[in-house]
Amino acid sequence: MQYTMKEQTLPLDASYDVIVVGGGPAGTTAATAAAREGAKTLLIEATGCLGGMGTAGLVPAWCPFSDKEKIIYRGLALKVFEALKSQMPHVKKNDMDWVPIDAEALKVIYDDMVQEAGVTVLFNTTLCSVDMGENDEVKALIFSNKAGLTAYSAKVYIDCSGDADLAAWAGAKFFKGDEKTNELQPATHCFVLSNVDDYAYQNGPSLHAGNPNSPIYDIINSKKYPSIPDLHLCSGLIGPSTYGFNAGHLWKIDNTDPASVSKGLMQGRKIAAEFRDALAEFFPKAFANSFLVSTGSLIGIRETRRIEGDYYLTFEDYKARRSFKDEICRNSYPIDIHYNKEDTEQWLAGQITDPMQSGYEKGDSHGIPYRCLLPKGIKNVLVAGRSISCDRTVQGSVRVMPVCLVMGEAAGIAAAIAINKNNNDVHKVDTALLRKRLIEEGGYLPDVK
Repeated sequence: MQYTMKEQTLPLDASYDVIVVGGGPAGTTAATAAAREGAKTLLIEATGCLGGMGTAGLVPAWCPFSDKEKIIYRGLALKVFEALKSQMPHVKKNDMDWVPIDAEALKVIYDDMVQEAGVTVLFNTTLCSVDMGENDEVKALIFSNKAGLTAYSAKVYIDCSGDADLAAWAGAKFFKGDEKTNELQPATHCFVLSNVDDYAYQNGPSLHAGNPNSPIYDIINSKKYPSIPDLHLCSGLIGPSTYGFNAGHLWKIDNTDPASVSKGLMQGRKIAAEFRDALAEFFPKAFANSFLVSTGSLIGIRETRRIEGDYYLTFEDYKARRSFKDEICRNSYPIDIHYNKEDTEQWLAGQITDPMQSGYEKGDSHGIPYRCLLPKGIKNVLVAGRSISCDRTVQGSVRVMPVCLVMGEAAGIAAAIAINKNNNDVHKVDTALLRKRLIEEGGYLPDVK
């Protein structure tokens, strides 16, 4: 069925140079960088806080910031990282990898960062529609919030929605999931347990399924907790007697399908509650008196759309540690693809080895070209975050928060350059100038020969 609305005239705000859609790690640094470069910037966020998975999603730890030798995600990314570490007394000053996240502290760090840069933020506001103008340019975006529907127009738009919503609705071509099966990586609903016995936890068995003595095996084999779907169980100390959990998988969740996400949220809350009870039974020294404090208001989505950009980053590029003259950051995170239930369980249990899961050697990294942020055929839109132009294998590496932070900063600077020098055409940005500004702001960009 179809429903036709009466013709409607919307209020229009055309006062901004740059509009960023999505206030996760990529969107927050994109907006901050654009405003820092002098562009009047609006940041639109669908939830009530910035930070995405590290805050609303309760992901308990940063993926590594280093190449096992030195920190390579720098600039605004490093400022955020160091600011949070300084507020977590149990984190060592020199820690670089798998550093825990205090979600409440991180929310304020992001708030302060965008406010200091002069960004205007609208929370609880959702992108509804994209209006295309002439010459392959986005003319306006329609947003919904408690004020109703409002149109906003800008010179350049940055899509940090995570799902490439803006780019896809503007007509950009995209890829989604496995090319043969259309399968998406499973989601995870993170949660927090408090009143855990720190001594028992820290001196007991590792919970990760890579440890054959993890209680997760007894939990699964007992069949007493049917909502716990598999062996996936990562956790870490985020505060006094308080632990964050990235545990369990939710299959067949598509973040572009609200019905599947709604079911996933309800199932995720059941999983979290059963994990508390199961750990209390099978690891009572640590968890007998534990309390389920919270579950994420967002599900941890690993994969949806990937745009078709001016360059398509491949696994061959990853394996070759390839550098690019227009690269805007380096990346060293392993290929980390979560597969279907059967393969995931076998891998977690060490029964099968996936060669793509292995990471780089110490000091190794590859470049991410600026061209991966450019949707083909759209003049004034940039994409930053997990939906950049790349194959599915590489997306399993570039999807994580440190990488998204540095990509976002590059997109923000590029947007300002396009406005000032290229008649809003992001495809014509001088990447030498972009790289120069990134380096001036502390970015890690080795000389490209």
